[in-house]
Amino acid sequence: MRTVRRSQLREIVPLSDTTIYEMEQRGEFPRRFNLTPRCVVWDLAEVEAWVQARRNASAGTVEITPGPDVRSRKTRPVKSDRE
Repeated sequence: MRTVRRSQLREIVPLSDTTIYEMEQRGEFPRRFNLTPRCVVWDLAEVEAWVQARRNASAGTVEITPGPDVRSRKTRPVKSDRE
């Protein structure tokens, strides 16, 4: 088994420490474990499997959501190009 430390994990998964921690708590990301009391690591195979699963899940499912209508804002409405 190969393990990765936090700095190496950041190179693989560009998420903040807080986001990773919260995802671990929800069971959405591989759990870390301690090699020593001060050395926290992740299993590289689990992290790579998670990345691959995310890639497979998002393939072909791009959702385009419409943005807010900025012309109907109450403060600082945007002028129309036609005016």
